[in-house]
Amino acid sequence: MTELLQFILDHEKAFQSTGRLASLYSDFRLQANTNPDGYNANISAWRKALADAARAGLIPSQGGSRDLLTIRTGDELVQALDSKQWGRPLALGSVIHDAVEKKEMIPLKDFLSSNTSIYSRNWTITPQQVITWMLRQLGMVGGVSTQDRLAVGQFVLVANVESAADAILKKQSSLATSSTSNIYSLSTFTSAFSDALNPSTPLSPTDISLLLTYLSRDRPSLSYSPSSGTIKFAPTSSPTPPAPITEEDTTMARLTTLIASLRTQLPLLTTRIATLDTEARSAVSSSSSSLSTSAKSVARTALRQKKLAETTLVQRGDTLAQLEAALAQIETAAGNVAVVAAMRESAEVLRGLNERVGGVEGVERVTEGLREEMGRVEEVSAVLGEVGAESVEEGEVEEESEELEREVREKEKRVREEREEREAEETRRRLAVLEQGEGERVVASREEGENGGMTSEALERKSGGKEEMPVRQATERVEGMSVDEEQAATNESQSNPAIPAE
Repeated sequence: MTELLQFILDHEKAFQSTGRLASLYSDFRLQANTNPDGYNANISAWRKALADAARAGLIPSQGGSRDLLTIRTGDELVQALDSKQWGRPLALGSVIHDAVEKKEMIPLKDFLSSNTSIYSRNWTITPQQVITWMLRQLGMVGGVSTQDRLAVGQFVLVANVESAADAILKKQSSLATSSTSNIYSLSTFTSAFSDALNPSTPLSPTDISLLLTYLSRDRPSLSYSPSSGTIKFAPTSSPTPPAPITEEDTTMARLTTLIASLRTQLPLLTTRIATLDTEARSAVSSSSSSLSTSAKSVARTALRQKKLAETTLVQRGDTLAQLEAALAQIETAAGNVAVVAAMRESAEVLRGLNERVGGVEGVERVTEGLREEMGRVEEVSAVLGEVGAESVEEGEVEEESEELEREVREKEKRVREEREEREAEETRRRLAVLEQGEGERVVASREEGENGGMTSEALERKSGGKEEMPVRQATERVEGMSVDEEQAATNESQSNPAIPAE
């Protein structure tokens, strides 16, 4: 089993069922008419498996490097997918044909040579397209017969290109610390973003070319000059498209490339110096006390090369320091240019606003006119207030005040009468209850007197005395309540002169 097939069986869920594998490896092209859902499901499963395998760097390709964004179709791919149990995939040609029709796979040459975006749609219908459509409806072109053979060529996987572009832009947003950090040469771009899609498998030169074309044409995020190899990203904080490449950009890209090269050389020189020093010491220690001619020659050669390497290391270090200082000055100058440009634009905006205001004289005229108009409004308000004050008569106000006082007194009187009536009714009810209770006690006393030998006159005197006392006490309570209410009304009228006491 090939590495490609093992990856698909391990990572693709659609290929992990025995029954589904039989369908995927069968000639399911006829299902396009009889079972469209099953046909589309098989097409999607194969297309996703091939795209994921390409991203992992497992699609066979010509040359030593493996492309992550393209797929090469042909006998080599079919052999890599060959299974001992299921054989070769018989409908692989339909998979490629369907993906090309939907622009999910694009021939490599067409992708690189096109002047328009892959997302653009041409709404102009040509006579050839009309004839082709008619023949396809009649069954004279298209159909299963045109997909019998697998198209041989190299196709761009649009989904992988989009994923790689997203990863590059995300990484660049974290690296863009200054205006100069948006500029790359082809070599520095490759070094910075070759692991954007797959950290274990770097992007090939073909992949890098595809990404630069896509990011500059189909998703305008950078400017790219193939002649100079200069790349400039658009500022992440600006929605405007990237500016064209200038001579300053090319010079800065070369400078950053040279700095990156020197930074790579310094560790190598340091390692070489340590290695030569070890060789010289080994040559001296391996011989006897009296050094042989060959040992002396080896030691002197190693020491001589060490000295040269040390000299080169010092020179390269000094050069790197000078270039980094120059780059820092360029970044400062670029920042100053941006600041001055912003100040110039701000001055233009302020100048336009001041012209619209009219200067100091215009502001004074406006404020003076505003004060005059506000004074006129105050004069009109004062006149209207005088007219309103004269129209009010004090007699009418006095009559209305007396009417309100009378209404209040009458209301208080009605409330007081209703309260007294309720209290009198409650008193009468209580007296009736008391009289009834006393009568019952008299009857009971008479019955006891008859049994005990008491005369009726004694019982009447005894009961009469008891009966008169509660009645007299209740009468006194009612009279006391009336006196208290009259006293409260008198006090209220004295505290509120507007409501006289009754």
